[in-house]
Amino acid sequence: MAESAGLSSGEAARVVADVLAWYREPVEDFVRRRHAHHHLYGKKNDEIFDLIAAELTGRVVAAPRLSARQLRRLVYG
Repeated sequence: MAESAGLSSGEAARVVADVLAWYREPVEDFVRRRHAHHHLYGKKNDEIFDLIAAELTGRVVAAPRLSARQLRRLVYG
């Protein structure tokens, strides 16, 4: 990867580590992070939970389908 992307071996290792960390993020952390992001940009909860539910299906290893209620519980406890 380092050669094909023109990166040093250290840079390539960091890129790989970042990508792996992104995909290893637990569903609960992903939901909380995405909720905070959408909330920051002025979206309302009903819209946010619909967006997050759709985003979860696009992950490399898709999470189980979560209802809006389940998503709210992940965010608010």
